[in-house]
Amino acid sequence: MRVSGDRAATATIVLLAAVFTLFFLLPFAGLVDRAIQDGNTWELLRTETVRKALVLSLWTSTLTAFIAVVLGTPVAYLLARARFPGRAVVDAFIDLPIVLPPTVAGVALLTAFGRRGLIGEPIEAWTGFTFGFRTTAVVMAQLLVAAPFYVRAAKSGFESVDPQLERVAYTLGASRVRTFVRITAPQAWPALVAGLVLCWSRAMGELGATLIFAGNLEGRTQTMPLAVISAFEGSSLGLSGAVALSLILLAAAMVVMVAFRLAAARGSTA
Repeated sequence: MRVSGDRAATATIVLLAAVFTLFFLLPFAGLVDRAIQDGNTWELLRTETVRKALVLSLWTSTLTAFIAVVLGTPVAYLLARARFPGRAVVDAFIDLPIVLPPTVAGVALLTAFGRRGLIGEPIEAWTGFTFGFRTTAVVMAQLLVAAPFYVRAAKSGFESVDPQLERVAYTLGASRVRTFVRITAPQAWPALVAGLVLCWSRAMGELGATLIFAGNLEGRTQTMPLAVISAFEGSSLGLSGAVALSLILLAAAMVVMVAFRLAAARGSTA
């Protein structure tokens, strides 16, 4: 009786796992199938619109990830090691863009840095420079929604490093910067790489905040996700173009994830 119950439980688990796996695989299989059926899908990949959107997405996402590492690493380290007034508030505000809808983030950017925004209006009055509806706005929107993924992963990585290792380095005469570079960062490296990958991928797929704060201007602010929206709204690309763009995003995500897993595997065996 017990054996039959175990078999039934195992069969149920396998069935649920198979259904769950199929749910994630079928949409991507549908993309590939539609691309094969549409004879002009591969030709659309070489159009100027797709090329501009791809180039813009790649370099803005890379710049966003770089800024997130430069500015976010000190924040993550302070949150992991320091105790200061308002620490919980800072920690909560960093998590806020993760749980907020991206459209809300776009509206928030617009009210802060737009032409009539809290900061944008005086800056435009003094310098004539505007943030919104230009490539700068794309990077700002991506940074707001993607940087928290890096900070959160980096903070977890720094928390996993034994503080005693840093104390020993201090007693041996190492500076804080040298200790961080030679001890803390290498120990937290897998988490830092994971955060970087998550940040870059989230920036690459950002849509809502970019659309509201930067607009959808081809060659200036039209990233790959925005080009997909334009294709559905009746641009010259059409549904086939949306499929082609989606395949590029899917391929980019797969390459990044495979590279990350290979790097993580080498880090764990080193």
